[in-house]
Amino acid sequence: MDPNLSAFFRNVKFSAVLQKTLVTLLLIAGAILLEIRLIYALFVSVIVNLIFHTLGLTWKVVWKTLPRDIVAASRLIRLKIITWRFARQNATIADVFLRNVRSTPDKAAFRYEEQTWTFRDMEEYSNQVAHFFASHTSLSAGDSVALLMTSRPEYVGIWLGVSKIDCAAALVNFQLRGESLLHSLQAVQMKALIVGEELRDAVEEVRASIMGVPIYVVGERGSIPSGTPYPPHVLSIDRLLLQMSKSRPEFNGRVKRSTNTLFYIYTSGTTGLPKAAIISHARFFYMSCGMKTMINIKDDDVMYCALPLYHTAGGVLGMGQSIVGGITVVIRKKFSASQFWKDCIQYNCTIAQYIGEICRYILSQKESPTDRMHRVRLMFGNGLRNQIWADFQKRFGVKQMAEFYGATEGNASLINIDNTIGAVGFVSRIVPWIYPVKLIRAHPETGEPLRDSKGMCIPCKPGEAGELVGKIKTSGIHKFDGYCNQEATMKKIAHDVFRKGDLAFLTGDILVMDDYGYLYFRDRTGDTFRWKGENVSTNEVEAAIGKIVGLEAVVVFGVSVPGYEGKAGMVCITGDERKHDLRKLSDEMKHSLPSYARPLFVRFVSQVEETGTFKLIKSRLKEEGFDPQCLGRDVLYYLDPSVDEYKLMLPDNYRQIVNGKVRY
Repeated sequence: MDPNLSAFFRNVKFSAVLQKTLVTLLLIAGAILLEIRLIYALFVSVIVNLIFHTLGLTWKVVWKTLPRDIVAASRLIRLKIITWRFARQNATIADVFLRNVRSTPDKAAFRYEEQTWTFRDMEEYSNQVAHFFASHTSLSAGDSVALLMTSRPEYVGIWLGVSKIDCAAALVNFQLRGESLLHSLQAVQMKALIVGEELRDAVEEVRASIMGVPIYVVGERGSIPSGTPYPPHVLSIDRLLLQMSKSRPEFNGRVKRSTNTLFYIYTSGTTGLPKAAIISHARFFYMSCGMKTMINIKDDDVMYCALPLYHTAGGVLGMGQSIVGGITVVIRKKFSASQFWKDCIQYNCTIAQYIGEICRYILSQKESPTDRMHRVRLMFGNGLRNQIWADFQKRFGVKQMAEFYGATEGNASLINIDNTIGAVGFVSRIVPWIYPVKLIRAHPETGEPLRDSKGMCIPCKPGEAGELVGKIKTSGIHKFDGYCNQEATMKKIAHDVFRKGDLAFLTGDILVMDDYGYLYFRDRTGDTFRWKGENVSTNEVEAAIGKIVGLEAVVVFGVSVPGYEGKAGMVCITGDERKHDLRKLSDEMKHSLPSYARPLFVRFVSQVEETGTFKLIKSRLKEEGFDPQCLGRDVLYYLDPSVDEYKLMLPDNYRQIVNGKVRY
């Protein structure tokens, strides 16, 4: 098409009448050229205009989104064919991995520090693990085994190995201690615990509460088992594994193999104790293949993964690219911002993963010649801040950032395939039914779905924030496997969403869709708060303040103030307050935020707690509120309404606010 005509369609705003007239004239002109009867052309014109009106479409929307939708649809169809074949074969992940072993036995499956694990190496190691636990323990098909180990190739080999005897590993966060660790171990009713030599001390802290559960200690490849005597019920198995057969054991599991549990992954625990989500063989396959297919990962790519392997991003989307996709994956034990690009250069990586605050940490490093010496063309993950997206790509020369959205247990995944800044994915405006996810209206405080007079959930219009939900189906990528805890599973299910009698998964996340179907993350349900009768999105306020303070960590939440309905905004910023000009910060916030969204309190903290997957945690900060006696060494400022400036919070100021002498 002529470039000028293309620009015309992209930029001109058509009125509804002009759109319908244009459609009609084009169809009539086409009918004349093709010698089609005029009545047929008029009939088609009416149908097309009716479809456009029903879907709220314009030619501009169709023109801009059609190429994107065609690419996505072709990849989605390919994914559905691949997953249909997998389901039909009723295979396990070990079966899929074996195909890679047979096709490229000597290709590097994993690289770790100075080690190279070929596909044959991983197959043989996982077979030895399977033989040991089949012959030296009392485990039987369907039992769960807790796995507590830092990231390295043995981690993958162990869960793969126990899956070959139809047992499921529970991938426990190796940073947990005490009550949280004990809860995770007990949540899956484990029959055994496999622990890395480096984490024996953590287990000793809770061993009295798990007496009777056998504990097996594993070291790193090539290491000599510790000579330290082990207490009862604890056994070092490194030497024993070396004595096991490297051949594949016979499968003695249950009948439904692809739907059996492969392993458990725990939710992050930002809103309470972690819940164990079920990851079946089929789900692992769908998620791994889905990422590979939708962002077009190639067979000769080398991927860099510095994420913890107990989490979905690293453990499924990362390791799945090797186990299922057959590419080489580089594992790093612990993320390092200063080593990120150096590692990518050393291992000749072409793809890398990120999550949470990782990109901010990398961008905050001093500029270096290595910034662009790498070959990374694509990075995928979630949590990339809108305000640093373009800067990150410009500085490091990464052509595509594939931001995605998805919950460990959820069925409503999205992905950004065309580098649209800020978007976590999209849904088609032309054929919205092709992928059954939608936004529904939710109560801003309780998060409960809002319903119409017929009891149905109310869909959101473009520009209207709502909770993302995914229709639950009995099989395929839209199945919801849930948690070990049935009560927790039922809380995530809504009825009568897309149509009467159906079921949908409640993500608990608030997103907003633009006119072109791109979706943008807003908040978790419950994070949004009301002040002065208005809803305040913490994510939007964080983004606005983040642009002002640069690469510092920023978290925003609401705190209760006596005498006021709703909650007042508080922002916590990392770093020394002396580095920030409060007057400038105040003026910039006035310019970029509505008055009701402007935080009343500004707290400077040394650091913000984060999960093992680099997500910032607000819970402790929320509990401490704005009482200066609860702040430790942190410094807090409050907005003095008499002069409209931020002033240092002292005990007298706190009492005046609480007693209502300072009014907002």
